[in-house]
Amino acid sequence: MTEITNEQKELEELAAAEPVPTRRVVSPALEEVLYRPFPVLDHGFVRVVDYMGDDSAVVQAARVSYGRGTRRAREDAALIGYLMRHRHSTPFEMCEIKYHVKLPIFVARQWIRHRTANVNEISARYSILDREFYLPAPGDIAAQSSVNRQGRGTQLSADEAAQVLDLLREDAERAYRTYSHLLNEGEDADPQRPGLARELARMNLSLNYYTQWYWKTDLHNLLHFLSVRADAHAQAEIRVYAEVMLDTVKRWVPATYDAFTQYRLGAVTLSARALDVVRRRLKGETVSQETSGLGPREWRELVETLGLEA
Repeated sequence: MTEITNEQKELEELAAAEPVPTRRVVSPALEEVLYRPFPVLDHGFVRVVDYMGDDSAVVQAARVSYGRGTRRAREDAALIGYLMRHRHSTPFEMCEIKYHVKLPIFVARQWIRHRTANVNEISARYSILDREFYLPAPGDIAAQSSVNRQGRGTQLSADEAAQVLDLLREDAERAYRTYSHLLNEGEDADPQRPGLARELARMNLSLNYYTQWYWKTDLHNLLHFLSVRADAHAQAEIRVYAEVMLDTVKRWVPATYDAFTQYRLGAVTLSARALDVVRRRLKGETVSQETSGLGPREWRELVETLGLEA
């Protein structure tokens, strides 16, 4: 179930029914989807619950001025592009956004590696977790990659994938039955038996169970998160969250989004030696991996990225 709780729905309806006049900058496109949960995976979602600033806040911070000024949008977009291109980060820190995210625990453990946000996660010490766990689509089930220690390789056959899904489902369901028994909750609850403390009962749940948190960060650190997690090399389960969040950035700060996709997400960074290889090749020189000064892995990445002939 990807829906939000009744209490959260009531807050959203109240906010929509009684709009409060404000002198603060708002982003109309983001306002349209504020509080709306966007489904991710089988039970997860992402929704924006608050934000501060827009593209103009980035520009104002860069110019250290007051008000929107008289600059044209094209000039503002050019300045934002310059800031992004030259990695001037502080103007982007003037904007902030807060997300409510429902995600599998193993995805959350990856996500929390980005330590530049304010996070408040649901606590299974106080709350009983729902019987909701993630199962990958059959097409996403693959063997371990032989060249990437943290990636997937060949996709499993339909029969092999079905066996994996059966095992994952059985383990998750068994874990929740044990969890419910320890808590003394559900249809088989015994009123004569005390339930185990929630902080102890939770320990057997598998990493594919869902958790929720509020995640607040500034625009600069959000873009860094997206540059890593929306990348094609990121794990698929976290990448789908990043892609939804990327769409909210497009609504919120469109000029920044354009600069980010141009200079960061769709760009590559070359080492000094790799750049020297490019210059030499442009001059017509034949350069091999042995004469390039690059290691085998960096050489292979350069050849693939630029479409060079090895």
